Amino acid sequence: MGMIGRKIVTQAGLNVDELIDLLNKAYSDEWLAYYQYWVGAQVASGTMASTLIPELEEHANEELEHAKKLAKRILELGGTPVLSPEEWYQKSTCGYLTPKHDEAAVILKQNVQGERCAIEVYNKLLFLVKDKDLVTAHLIRQILEDEIDHEQDLENLARDFQVTLPLDDKKCSCQK
Repeated sequence: MGMIGRKIVTQAGLNVDELIDLLNKAYSDEWLAYYQYWVGAQVASGTMASTLIPELEEHANEELEHAKKLAKRILELGGTPVLSPEEWYQKSTCGYLTPKHDEAAVILKQNVQGERCAIEVYNKLLFLVKDKDLVTAHLIRQILEDEIDHEQDLENLARDFQVTLPLDDKKCSCQK
């Protein structure tokens, strides 16, 4: 545990335990996003599958890296990352969207929905820590940039294959 790091965050006015809980929620989201991308890449079929699968695999690897970085920060603050997969779904904000159909266009839409939820989560988290915990803010900003890139990548594929995506709702529709 980094005692000075925890002290700095506390002195800045953040409740470290609440921050750790929020980071664990994001960590859980990342594990579920990793799996959602990975499983989507395994089952995707249809005309756009050969184009979508490499994108899903790339995004899966990036989501796993996000989980690793969040775990590191949780540990630095004296917390423990969520240790059981059963708890990921309980803690998750964005949840897991089981592929209900192997058609690549359906999987694409589900992953866009997940990215939009992640962007919302990280934007709120960044707003909370931006002036109080620069280390966490830097991490969250990096992850937020990746999530925005992911959404753009998927939207580009949807445009290229003429897949109609739902408009971005004000409320994150992927929450449990």
